[in-house]
Parts: sequence; structure tokens; C-alpha cells
Amino acid sequence: MKLILNFGLPLLFGLLFQQFYNMVDTIIVGKFLGVDALAAVGSTGSINFMILGFCIGICNGFAIPVAQAFGAKDTDNMKKYITNCVWASIFFAAVMTVAVGILTRNILIWMKTPDSILDQAFIYIFIIFMGIPATFLYNMVSGILRSLGDSVTPVVCLIASSLLNIVLDILLVRPMGVAGAAVATVVAQAISGVGCLIYMCKKLGYLHFTKQDWAFSMRHCLTLCGMGVPMGLQYSITAIGSVILQAAVNSMGESVIAAVSAGTKISMFLCCPFDAMGSTMATYGGQNVGAKKMDRVDAGLKACIKLGIVYAILAFVFILLFGKNLALLFLDAEETEIIKLVYYFLLGNSGAYILLALVNIVRFMIQGLGYSAFAVIAGICEMVARTIAGFILVPKFGYVFVALGSPLAWIFADIFLIPAYIYVVKRLRRKFGQETPAMLKRCPKSLA
Repeated sequence: MKLILNFGLPLLFGLLFQQFYNMVDTIIVGKFLGVDALAAVGSTGSINFMILGFCIGICNGFAIPVAQAFGAKDTDNMKKYITNCVWASIFFAAVMTVAVGILTRNILIWMKTPDSILDQAFIYIFIIFMGIPATFLYNMVSGILRSLGDSVTPVVCLIASSLLNIVLDILLVRPMGVAGAAVATVVAQAISGVGCLIYMCKKLGYLHFTKQDWAFSMRHCLTLCGMGVPMGLQYSITAIGSVILQAAVNSMGESVIAAVSAGTKISMFLCCPFDAMGSTMATYGGQNVGAKKMDRVDAGLKACIKLGIVYAILAFVFILLFGKNLALLFLDAEETEIIKLVYYFLLGNSGAYILLALVNIVRFMIQGLGYSAFAVIAGICEMVARTIAGFILVPKFGYVFVALGSPLAWIFADIFLIPAYIYVVKRLRRKFGQETPAMLKRCPKSLA
């Protein structure tokens, strides 16, 4: 528990600041530019998550082989994984930036973004997507640092860039509109990535990288992609369901879009501890499976689940008491109907946070143990649930399933993930010759 907290708390602060400057964008846009601008930025949330989630997922996946080599004390392979992370990230960043830039407007139209906010939505998200290389830079470098046990430095860089983002928001939003908020976010992300990169180059000097270490290695790149691409797809597949659900929301008008936008921003902020727990479990699982310490894997998972349950209960009570007050961060007090919709959205989500805790903790642990394909299947489960909500439940029952769409997705994912984790651990124990007596009794004699 102590180890997990020491590693996870800096991650949590980093995620909080990341969400903080995303929230500041939304607050400043809502207060300075009005409900339509807030709805425009909010309507891009799911496509933003789908694309940038893929980028972040790939980088997190790239970090797992580094963590496993670090846990196994295999310095030569660790250096090759680090250098090939760079080459792979450059390739994916270039391809993603070009492809997404071409398709962005068509995706927004497909999502039924209202004509009244389409142009503002396009300007905002197009600029964000042109910053994909900055997203790759920060997440690749911070992922490598975390794999080597340093979860503090990425946070320090992120805090500095978050403060800069706030200053840029204040300076740019009034003269530039929603474009100013997007420019502020991209610049801040780039600065945090450069700061982490400079530090990493100095810190890893002791490894004495050679020209041979920097040579492209197909074997190492394939291993990185084998971890990174499924992890990125898991984010994106999950987000496809969110895009479908967002399309259903977009058809309900600007007021509902604004309410869901505000509610989502608040919920994402409150969910940062679950994201920190997930990232911690990915590194924890990767290092311990590299060291073949399966007993520590189980102990760490149980400790993290306890933390997740306690926080989930506290977060629900907080929303119950202060949810309407939080909506006032984004909206003027006279917008009473929208504030009520925000509150209902927050109640629906926070009431199921224990389910979300299990999703993040178990899924990222499975990824850290090297079974990224199972995370993709869990993402498909979430996508199916949100698709059902978007195509069937929201049109039939209305806003109630806008609020319950994500909890439904978490139920679907947990039904798959819990048995999957049990299977993975049993398989690894057999691989490492660490079967428990109970397992040996159930095994055929040839396996035992």
C-alpha cells in the first residue's frame, strides 16, 4: 500500500493538473464566450478522447516493455526499447496528425454537431489535433520515466505548463475565441514535453547510449507496437462508444450538450485518482512480472482496489452534497435547468465509481502483465454498452441514459475483466513455476 501510494500520488497530482488546465479552458470559454461556445468545445469531447486517447494509450503501452526490462535488470534491452520508443512515436505522431487533420470536419458532421456550433467546434478541435506531436512527446517521455520508477518529474513539468496554460487562456480566449483556448492547450503540452525530455536526457546519461543503441530495431519496435497499439486501440474503441453516445446527445440541443460538457469535465477531474491507480498498476505489474514476483502482483492489486473503493464512496458523497455548486464553475446561476441536468449527470456517474475503479485497476494491471489484447476486448465491451445506450436507450428513455451510459459500460467491462485477470495470473504462475497447492490439485498431472 505504501509503495503504491508513494508512486501513485505524484501521478495523481499530474493528472489533476492535466484535467485542471482542461477544465480551465472550459470554464473560461463558458464564462467569457457563453453557452454556445461552451457547447462547441464540449461537443468535441468524445472525438478528442478517441484520438488523443489512442496517442496516450500507445505511449503508455510503449512504456511497458521498458518497465519489464527494468524489472528484469536487462539494461541492454531496456536501452533498445527506449530508443525505439522515439522512432515509433515519431512515426505514429506524423501519421496521426495528417490523417486526423483531413477527417476532422467530416467526423463532426457525422456526429450531428448542430450547425450553430459546427464552425467553432471544428476550429477548436482541429488546432488540438495539430498538437498531436506535443501529446506524443510528453506522454512518451513521461511513460519512460515512470517505467524507471520516476513519477515525480513528469508532474513537475506538467504543473509548470498548467500554470502557463491558464495565463495563455486569459490572454488569448477573448481576442481569439475558442481557438485561443486550443492554442493555449497545445503550447502548454509542448512545453511540458520539452521539459521532461531535457530532464530525461540528463538523467539517463548514466546508461551511456551508443550509436548502436539508436539503430532502428524491427524486433524491439514490433514488441513495443504489440503492447502500444492494443493499448491505444483500447482507448479508441472505448471512445467510439462515447462518440456514438455524444451523437445522441448532440441531437438533443445546445443546452443538453452544454450540460454534458460541464458534467464530463467535472467527472473527469474527479476520476483522476482512478486513472492514477491504473497507471500505477501498469508500471507495478510490468516491473513485478519482469522480476517474476507474482505474489506481489496479487498483493498490489488488492491494496489498490481497497484505495479505489474508499475514494469512490467519498467522491459520491461529495457530488451528492456539492454537485450543483460545481456546475456554477461553468454556468451562470440563472441557467437553472442546465445546472439541474449537470447535477443528474454527475449523480449517475459518481454512483458507479466503484465499478470504474475496478475497470481501471484490473485493466491496467493486465496490460502491465503483458496481455494487452484483453484490454482491447474490455474496450469493445465498453463500446458495445455505449452503443446500446446511444442508439437505443437514449432515444427511448431520454436523458437518464445519457447519465447512465458510462456506468453501463463499466458493468460490461468488469464482467469480462475480473475473470480475465484470474486467467492471466494462473497462466503466469504456471509459466514461472509458482503454482499454489490448490492450483496443482486442479492441474493435470502432466502440467503439475
